[in-house]
Amino acid sequence: MSKIITEKKQIFKIPDRQKKERIDIFLSEYLEKATRSKVQKLIRAGFVTVNKNPVKPNYKISPGDIIKTTIPISPRPEFAEPENIPLNIIYEDEFLLVVNKDAGIVVHPACGNYTGTLVNALLFHTKQLSEVNEPGRPGIVHRLDKDTSGLLLIAKDDWTHAKLAEQFAKHTIEREYWAVCWGIFKDNSGQIIKNISRSESDRKKFIVSDTKGKYAYTIYEVIEEFEFTSLVRVNLKTGRTHQIRVHLSSIHHPVFSDSVYGGKKIVCGSALPKMKTRVDNLFKIMQRQALHAKTIGFLHPHKKEFMRFDSELPQDMLNLIEKLRY
Repeated sequence: MSKIITEKKQIFKIPDRQKKERIDIFLSEYLEKATRSKVQKLIRAGFVTVNKNPVKPNYKISPGDIIKTTIPISPRPEFAEPENIPLNIIYEDEFLLVVNKDAGIVVHPACGNYTGTLVNALLFHTKQLSEVNEPGRPGIVHRLDKDTSGLLLIAKDDWTHAKLAEQFAKHTIEREYWAVCWGIFKDNSGQIIKNISRSESDRKKFIVSDTKGKYAYTIYEVIEEFEFTSLVRVNLKTGRTHQIRVHLSSIHHPVFSDSVYGGKKIVCGSALPKMKTRVDNLFKIMQRQALHAKTIGFLHPHKKEFMRFDSELPQDMLNLIEKLRY
């Protein structure tokens, strides 16, 4: 049984090229789910130190500063524990696994989801998982959103993990998603190159930005058109949080039934007969974003051969597409 922890400690060393900025602004960018006002409260309460000294929220960070944060959290296990949860394993050898994750499953323990995750299932399946990540995320090389289904790569040892992570960093991993999106695309194929940044008004959301955030590159191709939606193939050249959902929403084609990025309302076709009733019925079929990580390809670090795995669309997406066709 893991011991119960009630606080989360983090250390940040400010690099040489870091620009001077207020510590509350800096930490609101780098602490998970932290607003600027929340960071200011932590600082005033003494939970943040710089070079072992308390500071004020307006303190300007400098290169070489060592920031330590201690954040009170709800009691939770220090480490993830094995749980007998079914896994859909597409491939497995002594070095890695490819798993087809169901929608609704969180990849690793985090705030509000400390049990019932993919990591808990993996720990029950095997004792051999990489330990590169912080505790609670063994084996996890990359992630999928809770309500996105599809293929995930899992590393069984640290060397394999590092080599797979290197491929993600160099954008040589092949990743293809299928999504049902609102609207009919003007062009059957295209690319979206827009920076993605965390929203300042809602820290759980991300937005496109001309001046902030990280470079993000998405390629799309229309597979099939319906009356007011399209089935689209999407390839990722970068892997930012919520990238596909944010990018498609930014060009006015949000993923169907995506409650965060505008897909849970009628975006087009409002003049069609009985549209609200039709769409409400479709939302009952597709109760999460219609997005599936269908294909993944990578160079096996040990076998030195390129491996590609494909998966079938989950039943909720198949049912949605069938209804949209007729």
